Amino acid sequence: MDTNGQANGLKSKKKENGDGKDNLWSAILEEVQNQGNTKLPSNKNVLVLGDNETGKTTLVAKLQGVEDPKKGSALEYAYIDVRDEYRDDHTRLSVWVLDGDPGHTNLLKFALSEETFPHTLVILTVAMTTPWGILDQLQSWASVLGDHIDKLNLTPEHRLQSKKQQVQKWQRYTEPGDEMEASASSPMKRSSRNLSDDLENGDDDDSPLPEAVLTTNLGLDIVVVVTKTDYMSTLEKEHDYRDEHFDFMQQWIRRFCLQYGAALFYTSAKEDKNCDLLYKYLTHRIYGLPFRTPALIVEKDAVLIPAGWDSMKKISILYENMQSCKPDDYYRDIIVQPATRKSGGSREAEVQAEDEQTFLQRQVAALHALGAAPPRADSPLRASPRPHQSEIARIGVSPGTPGNEGVLANFFNSLLYKKTGGGGGGARVDGAGGAAAARSDAAAELDRLTRTKRSPLDLNSSDC
Repeated sequence: MDTNGQANGLKSKKKENGDGKDNLWSAILEEVQNQGNTKLPSNKNVLVLGDNETGKTTLVAKLQGVEDPKKGSALEYAYIDVRDEYRDDHTRLSVWVLDGDPGHTNLLKFALSEETFPHTLVILTVAMTTPWGILDQLQSWASVLGDHIDKLNLTPEHRLQSKKQQVQKWQRYTEPGDEMEASASSPMKRSSRNLSDDLENGDDDDSPLPEAVLTTNLGLDIVVVVTKTDYMSTLEKEHDYRDEHFDFMQQWIRRFCLQYGAALFYTSAKEDKNCDLLYKYLTHRIYGLPFRTPALIVEKDAVLIPAGWDSMKKISILYENMQSCKPDDYYRDIIVQPATRKSGGSREAEVQAEDEQTFLQRQVAALHALGAAPPRADSPLRASPRPHQSEIARIGVSPGTPGNEGVLANFFNSLLYKKTGGGGGGARVDGAGGAAAARSDAAAELDRLTRTKRSPLDLNSSDC
């Protein structure tokens, strides 16, 4: 370049503006304007779906950095503070958490609408505490999400464009190491943001997708999160799970992720595994912030697979460890839900309580069999023959006091009378006068017993 010509050009430009300071201010304003175009957007959303007890609220609290999560109901709202340290910028990421009850799916319209659809990432949660239900739950919530998206009033062009973007994002995935080498001159380059610009400008890539990838394309970023992976040790100890069981589960989950173009994270809030990496991946996928962690598949309880990395060939490595099952076996045939345990070992036989009237009738019959006087209204102290000792022990009555058998007979008859109202079904006192007399007899006997020094029911007395 001609240095003299460049100098003359700068001089003429200064002359036109009148002063070099004007050029400085113009440059500053232009730089500020360019930085304003790269600010973190404030309209991004995360939608969290999953069954109850899969740790949705706890997971969001971890992403927020909150120690004491507050669980809501129906459709919860929260937000995550997102900060870009490189550009000293921050924003809030909205988070919607839908209750696991299928009756609340109608509330999806408030979290995922036509306006928010292009700006939403979906998290599907399943828990390792119920491994037998993982695949069914993923398929169920993916179906709920797909049905809701089909009902949105989106133009065919909009739907096609969103699906095309998911295909291109998958195809353009690069390993973190390769990305750094490609952008060594600018290590903080936001490749994802530039990718979004390219997608909007129609920069197409016609190369075919790998086998089984995005066969169900919903047009949204999806992240599958398997929570509570610390429970794997319990599955090994109490349910005899082996590595091949976990490999069998993982290969089915990864095949699901391929189908929907989803990323996969195994997390444990209890042991703080992968929670911080999940936060970084979300900010990378949503805002284009750097994410330098490669896929992690060595530790079975801390798997991390970014969208675009996996393939059926990589998944097939897991097949080598499967000895007692095959990859295509029905999921629940291999990962079987255990039978409900019965507490206390051998269960005792259930004892049915005897009907009250039957019991009373039996006692009256026993008393009559011992020679008790029939219910009379004249004297509750009428003497009666002394019963045999074995019979006394059986019914728990002491003969030490005269008239006990007759009083008890009257007492039981009065109870029967009260319950049946004078109807059939057992012995009873004849008429209302008889019932009153029986109650009077019982009252007199109780009064007499209170005046005695010895308990008439003491079977250890010398009279026995």
